[in-house]
Amino acid sequence: MPGTFDWDNAEEIGIRLAEKFPAVNPLEVRFTDLHKWVTELEGFSGDAKASNEGKLEAIQMAWHEEYQDQL
Repeated sequence: MPGTFDWDNAEEIGIRLAEKFPAVNPLEVRFTDLHKWVTELEGFSGDAKASNEGKLEAIQMAWHEEYQDQL
């Protein structure tokens, strides 16, 4: 895993969110909560204001893929 990552690392963020919140269905998470959780991840170095709907959707889908793999 890279030491630091930002909004453009959707797959890395998806993996970390799946590890941190294994029982949470990513498709049920509001983007406001997703944004907060991403910025609170250890190693996240992105600017909180640099996110947008497209980046959050990519993260949500990467997380959902990890979530599906765990089922």
